[in-house]
Amino acid sequence: MHTLYDSETYSVTHMLANLESDLRHPSGASKSEHGAQVLPMLMRHGFEIVDKRSGKEVYLDGSWAELFQQHIVAWQVNTPTQEEVEDTLERYAELAQNPVIVH
Repeated sequence: MHTLYDSETYSVTHMLANLESDLRHPSGASKSEHGAQVLPMLMRHGFEIVDKRSGKEVYLDGSWAELFQQHIVAWQVNTPTQEEVEDTLERYAELAQNPVIVH
């Protein structure tokens, strides 16, 4: 997991769901106890956006994560202002329903 953005109002973390298994098996496959090749699980990377003002978070995966990834790529090409980033995050944060729980 990598924190991509952290401000007084928002935090964005890129979640790498299968990173640990990928590191153990660089080829992406392993052998079962009977020697058969076991294919890797579906990659489910996503983004967690926390709205610190409301104390809620939203997890983006699938097509939502792909759309958000497009914003990140655009930001890498044309560096946005903090206000532009916060405006984009505010639109995604409207989806937030889950309260942030600290374990």
